[in-house]
Amino acid sequence: MFLTGDAASDELLDSSPLALLLGMQLDQQVTMETAFAGPEKLRQRLGTLDAATIAHYEPAAFVEICRQTPAVHRFPGSMAARMQELCGIIERDWGGDAEAIWTAPTADGSAPSGAEVLKRLRQLPGFGEQKARIFLALLGKQRGLKAPGWREAAGPYGEEGSCHSVADITDAETLAKVREAKKAAKAAAKKA
Repeated sequence: MFLTGDAASDELLDSSPLALLLGMQLDQQVTMETAFAGPEKLRQRLGTLDAATIAHYEPAAFVEICRQTPAVHRFPGSMAARMQELCGIIERDWGGDAEAIWTAPTADGSAPSGAEVLKRLRQLPGFGEQKARIFLALLGKQRGLKAPGWREAAGPYGEEGSCHSVADITDAETLAKVREAKKAAKAAAKKA
């Protein structure tokens, strides 16, 4: 992945579905680089990046871990609670395996469709419609998700060749294009 500019953080995002999911959850009101570097900060401070460990960590102590300099997020208290809630759901509903959210079969034993994965993502704390669609596009474009209909479920974020979101960032050039597109969208929103 090419999301943080830090080799260890990007390597963790490549190897850990939980890190990628937590990074996406943290991606609000901070730069993308800060958000996606958060899981590596947690891994360094906790000695592991495991859903059960985070879910069962004493809440006040976990906030302090998130608050250490450099902070995991600009709002360490609220984001610590949200991360613990997410990790609790992963432990309880997905057997501690974050990747199961997008790979576990449906009740009839079939592979989940893009619409099903989107539904699962929208049920996670901090994942509204837009964030869930962006993450679905990220899975499809950069993680090889084969869920039928994922592009349609991801909406404009799933379009081939788009430069709308983190799902489209693979290098410095695409990072610059996504930043330009976001800047243009903000300018257009101000005029409206």
